[in-house]
Amino acid sequence: MFRTCLGLLIFFFGLLFSFQAWGEEAASVSPRLPEGVPPVLGCWFWHGAEFEPDGYKVYVDLVSRHAPYNRLTTSLRIPLKEVTDEDVHDRIEEAAAYARERGVSVVMDLDVRLARKAFQDRYPDELQQMVILHEVPQRAGEETRIETKSRELTDHYTNRTTPYLSLEGSLLRVYSYRCGPAGIEPDTLEEITSSCGLIEASTQAVTVTVPPQKDTNDRYACAMVAFTHFCPDVFAPHLMEFQRDILRQYADAPLAGACKDEWGFPPCYDGNPKKDEYWYSRFEAQEYANRTGGRDLLADFLLMHRGIAGRERERISAINQFMKMSLERNSALESDFYQSVKETFGPKAMVATHPTWWPYPDLREFKKNGLDWWAAPRDWAQTDETTPFAVRTALAKKWGSPVWYDMYYSSKKADYERHVWTHALGGGRINYHPLYPREGTLLENSASLLQGDLMRADCRVRLLNFISKSPLDCPVAVIFGHAGAMNWAGPAYNDVGMEIADAFWRAGYPADLIPSSEIENLGVTPEGWLHYGPQCYTAAVLYHPEFENPDTAEFLKKAAKGKTKVFQLGDWTRDFEGNPFDGNAALSESVTLLADNQAVLSKACKVLSEKEIVPQTPALARLEAFAEPSNCPPTEGFCRLLDGTLIWAAGTEKVSGDAFDITLEIEGKKVNVEAVGIAGVRLDEQGRLEALAAGELKHLGMEGFELDPDTPADIALWRDASGQYHGVIQGHDGPIPSALLEITSDWLRLALPEPLEDLPVEK
Repeated sequence: MFRTCLGLLIFFFGLLFSFQAWGEEAASVSPRLPEGVPPVLGCWFWHGAEFEPDGYKVYVDLVSRHAPYNRLTTSLRIPLKEVTDEDVHDRIEEAAAYARERGVSVVMDLDVRLARKAFQDRYPDELQQMVILHEVPQRAGEETRIETKSRELTDHYTNRTTPYLSLEGSLLRVYSYRCGPAGIEPDTLEEITSSCGLIEASTQAVTVTVPPQKDTNDRYACAMVAFTHFCPDVFAPHLMEFQRDILRQYADAPLAGACKDEWGFPPCYDGNPKKDEYWYSRFEAQEYANRTGGRDLLADFLLMHRGIAGRERERISAINQFMKMSLERNSALESDFYQSVKETFGPKAMVATHPTWWPYPDLREFKKNGLDWWAAPRDWAQTDETTPFAVRTALAKKWGSPVWYDMYYSSKKADYERHVWTHALGGGRINYHPLYPREGTLLENSASLLQGDLMRADCRVRLLNFISKSPLDCPVAVIFGHAGAMNWAGPAYNDVGMEIADAFWRAGYPADLIPSSEIENLGVTPEGWLHYGPQCYTAAVLYHPEFENPDTAEFLKKAAKGKTKVFQLGDWTRDFEGNPFDGNAALSESVTLLADNQAVLSKACKVLSEKEIVPQTPALARLEAFAEPSNCPPTEGFCRLLDGTLIWAAGTEKVSGDAFDITLEIEGKKVNVEAVGIAGVRLDEQGRLEALAAGELKHLGMEGFELDPDTPADIALWRDASGQYHGVIQGHDGPIPSALLEITSDWLRLALPEPLEDLPVEK
């Protein structure tokens, strides 16, 4: 009896100790993903409140308790403060340290556009200019007056209080000419600057008078004026050095990295369809002369704008050179920033956010940065707003990113609740931007996303981050002619092939959209597959290759002789310099030339079917906002990652995820999963379970493996290189279910953020 009582007593105290130990462990469980796993991202925008005493603590306290965010992509949105200011540096340093203590790291926007006054003070002669060509008809015997007004340039960096102001106006040249059907008649073209009168040259306008001409039949006068703006010149010789100095100023701050957001020239919201405005500086003009054997950029602006009869080839070449110069300079600045961040904050520092400004690859982005998205290095592929999914997945391949992040915003919370699932089915995640534009404070709009079940949905999706390092499998590449798309003198201007890329997504075959400027980063595997990073393509479409150089043809001929079927849409009659080039003939033996999108889609889908490529859930939903619409996946369906992981997502009825009981077929094996919201399954070459992620898993059954947790739970489970299982259990309040412990004893507990009941009151 004594031994029995003693045994019961020992058992009781042992049980009590174990529950106490479990309670202590549970209390220390973090709601944040560990290092080495793709993080959960949120945005933090600083206004005046962050500079009040302890003001930054309000937002950090909010998200550290109620959001799963690992990192905050952070930027100033306050006038009259610059990142080079000592008090700004000190406040950022304090805030970053405070956030780190609470398990959240800060990635700070340290872009030169947030230090424009400091740059102007140091380099007053290296500011950005805009050249405007103002053309007016001349009347016989009359003096012609040309008044050209400066443009108001603003974006999110200027907060509309300190825009890219015009600081100076100047007259550069005045031309006179007659125009015919083919453009300016060359025999009539005259520069008449010295004979004109300058009436005004201010920050607001430049006004010039043109004397009467003897012959004014159908004659025009064109004033070429420049306005210098409150913005660093993209071609400024000290720009990179200044950028590095800013980063070094913050080397002592506990930051997790730095942001470069929507880099490029100041924005042009219509893309300048008239082609009468050009970014300019004397440094840019010198670079242009170096590239073109001494050509005069100002004179070529007139050629690009109007065209001159008999000089069509020169015009094509001038536009191509000018746009390529923009692409390469902006790409170089992005690359230098990336390298400088690593040198300053360490190799693990994160470079954020997105290179996309206008979230559609069209004439607006051509003018801003030469459409440099694929050349702007990021640690994780990043876009924003409604950037097409075909771009997002291609960037993931370029940067070796298992997931892409889209800084998404809307005025409706329901849009976030939908896109957390569409993103997951497209291989991506949301970087949570506050609700915008919308009534209410920034804090309220941020906190609103933390109410309800949106964060619960994201926590289920993030389980996938543990089980795979591979992006979405996109068996089709659409390679568009980069020069041709940006050249308004050519046949395919402002067309990057989004319609055909979207058509493949709608057919269930996701396609990567890749510019021809990335040819050097495409390759052919030893087995003969055309590839971009880790992605091998079953089919590829060369879309409108006009103005490509012959080396593009040589590469594609090599690729088409392998296993990838290559199609061409659009004739190829000239090279980059505008010289005749029969690209169709150069590719004829290996590439199939087709007449329209539908023919390409039909032929390519037949090849995919013959290769037994199983379609994924068709992307029939729409991305619609202020940019051109495109397709995206729905809120329920399946997708496939490059490593063979099959993902089922379901979030149509409930924000937190819908319950499902589904049987997936993976490499001929049937796998039954009963769970909520998300399920990701991967088998090894022998057909055994290699990885699993599921929300509220109730059952998994397949040949040779059954899993029925005692209590349904969010879990991720995977095998390492030695065949040992490791697991994560999320939001589970009790002991690890015995069914899971039978698989492995190595379980990481992951907490859920504390639910937010009431919106905070901003002090």
